[in-house]
Amino acid sequence: MHDETTYLKYVAFLRCQKGCDIKMSFIKVDNITKTFKVAKRNSGLKAALKSFFKREYKYVNAVKNVSFEIKKGEIVGYIGPNGAGKSTTIKMLSGILLPTSGSIKINNLDPIKDRKKYVSKIGVVFGQRSQLAFDIPAEDTFDLLRDIYKIDNNEYQKTKKYLVELLGIEEIIKKPVRTLSLGERMRCEIASSLLHKPEILFLDEPTIGLDAISKKIVRDFIKKINKENKVTVILTTHDMNDIEALAKRIILIGNGKILYDGNIKTLKVKYGSYKNIKIFTKDKIDNIKVKGVIKKCKKEDSYNFIIDSNIISISNFLSKLTTKYNIEDIEIDNESIDDVILKLYEDYEL
Repeated sequence: MHDETTYLKYVAFLRCQKGCDIKMSFIKVDNITKTFKVAKRNSGLKAALKSFFKREYKYVNAVKNVSFEIKKGEIVGYIGPNGAGKSTTIKMLSGILLPTSGSIKINNLDPIKDRKKYVSKIGVVFGQRSQLAFDIPAEDTFDLLRDIYKIDNNEYQKTKKYLVELLGIEEIIKKPVRTLSLGERMRCEIASSLLHKPEILFLDEPTIGLDAISKKIVRDFIKKINKENKVTVILTTHDMNDIEALAKRIILIGNGKILYDGNIKTLKVKYGSYKNIKIFTKDKIDNIKVKGVIKKCKKEDSYNFIIDSNIISISNFLSKLTTKYNIEDIEIDNESIDDVILKLYEDYEL
């Protein structure tokens, strides 16, 4: 009886642990700050001479008290304008930089303290920096990475075959990297970052400079490995089409702080009532002081308006214009994801 009770308690404990694992965060960033010591630069010859003998410094917070959690298998867009703190955060998450304060735990590993174990769990792709040797075929770099990560050869061959076929780079990996187009090289970069089967993939501008076909191949591949292998993806990009195609959640950082963390659909609901209306007319349209008209912009042959249809209906807005001006044509568009993000930036004055 005692053994049976002990066994039932053990089963209950395992079930609890399984349930807890589902709810637990895979990535937990707790109140991290990164401060850099930067030399002061003053203009003028006198100031330059003074700094030559005695340099003065100031402290700059690139990231300030940033906290967020990410579940296993999520694709998260980490976005913000230039200088917002995106790259600094990613470097801390990948173990390149040590936070000044705060803590990072990724699958219970500290990126700095558990570096040796941690690097085998992550893949990193920087759009403008290559980890492939330029003068040799990508396939040779793949073999080198197999030795670095100490991957079993049979496992390596299976993984390589899977990645090569999925990315369509069977012939490409046999050519010297310097002869490849940007799209071909990027596909090889992504394959090389996944040879050791990482649990997390950090992508920094993965489609920068790519043509439409290459972008689609990369996006489809990311979705597939995320779905099939539950690879957690953190994506930083200025291409909002990447975000819309891949991520359900975005984290917006500005001036080193988290400004928004939530669902893209929620953003679209908030800003979805905004409509772009292009008015073609030869008349000069004066400033329209109507509640709900967000912005007016003069183009060569038209006027572009952004209106909030929750405040003023499109028909009501157009009737006000047609009574005063000779309208030749009208075009109406919903806000794109780029427009939505720009509105978000404007709200936070970034």
